[in-house]
This record gives sequence, C-alpha cells and structure tokens, in this order.
Amino acid sequence: MKKNISTTTQTRNITELSDKTSNIYETVMIITKRANQISAEQKQELSRKLEEFTAMGDSIEEVFENREQIEISKYYEKQPKPTLLAIDEFLSNKIYYRLVEKKEKEKEKEKEKEKEKGNEKEKEKDKEKENSKKN
Repeated sequence: MKKNISTTTQTRNITELSDKTSNIYETVMIITKRANQISAEQKQELSRKLEEFTAMGDSIEEVFENREQIEISKYYEKQPKPTLLAIDEFLSNKIYYRLVEKKEKEKEKEKEKEKEKGNEKEKEKDKEKENSKKN
C-alpha cells in the first residue's frame, strides 16, 4: 500500500482530471472502476489475514490474538481510501484504460436491433404457421 498519499479531503482541479479524457464523466467512471477494484483487493487481503483468527477457540491466548486482530484492523483503517489511491494512479498514468468509440457502440446497437427484427420476423412466421394449421 502507498503511504505517501494524503488521507484527508483535497480539492481537485476538474480541468486537470479531465485533461486525459477530455470528458470529466469518463474520468470519473475510470477512477470509480479502479477504486472498486482496489477496494475488492483490500477486502480480500483483510479477510485472508483475519481468517486465521476465526478458527481459534477460547483460551488464554485469545487476548493476545484479539490484540493482533485489532492491530490488523487499525492498519487497514489508516490506509488511504481506495478512491484516493485510484485518483493518484490516474493522475500518475498508472491506470490502463480504453474507451469504446461511439461508432463501435452504434454498430453494436445496430446489430442488436437487426437481431431483434430477425426474432420478430421468426415469431410472425411461427404465428402464421400455427394459424394455417388451425384452418
């Protein structure tokens, strides 16, 4: 984990954030997705570390183990939040991302519409066949 990232709230320059994508909404989505990835990684890591303590039974050593558990939890609480890490990574060009072009999106939508039209035509043919069988 990075230790040099501030854990306090900071005002960010929107222009600086959106320079790379030229769209603040795309920037926010990139940072959000990365923050979710970091959060999931941290959660798995913490769960693995705390798993060791769940199997233990009641004993004199439990007090010491609970202290260890508390120390591990405190360590993670003091870490920078996933959003701050993601913003830092984005500004440092450490995040790989690709944007799907509008033309590609439009082509995908057209293909979906064509499939739907084809499905509707097949349904109409099936209905006609059923009607002809009834008559």
